[in-house]
Amino acid sequence: MARNLSNLRAPRKANTGRKRIGRGMGSGMGKTSTRGHKGQGSRSGSSLMRGFEGGQMPLHRRLPKRGFTNIFRTEYTIVNLDRIAGLKVKEIGLDDYRKLGLASSKKALIKILGSGELKSAITIHAHKFSKSAAEKIQKAGGKAVVAGAPAAA
Repeated sequence: MARNLSNLRAPRKANTGRKRIGRGMGSGMGKTSTRGHKGQGSRSGSSLMRGFEGGQMPLHRRLPKRGFTNIFRTEYTIVNLDRIAGLKVKEIGLDDYRKLGLASSKKALIKILGSGELKSAITIHAHKFSKSAAEKIQKAGGKAVVAGAPAAA
């Protein structure tokens, strides 16, 4: 059947109204107004904190706390040499990582790691290089250019 203006309909449950609580017995939500009988949740002004377990020690307090998270840590997007070798390009700039699908954002800090082999000479611009990656790039006849560092004369 062809879809046209004469037989368009809203999806199922698209037009259901708000749940109207405490509007008499006929509504199905009268008397206790969906709060049940007695207890903390039935009282007015009752609001429980997230993770509240009825007075039992909550899970987030029962589990042991370990370690330390450094909030000043710099996160690098890691790119291996084998990914770059498969691209068949002569030079990779900082803007190219996003275009080539190697980084998720333009502002990502890039670190090149030495997993894989380079067959051709490639100039690679990145924020950091591992020792093995820099050696392999040099061995293949390419250049490892550290972004933000002064260019060698």
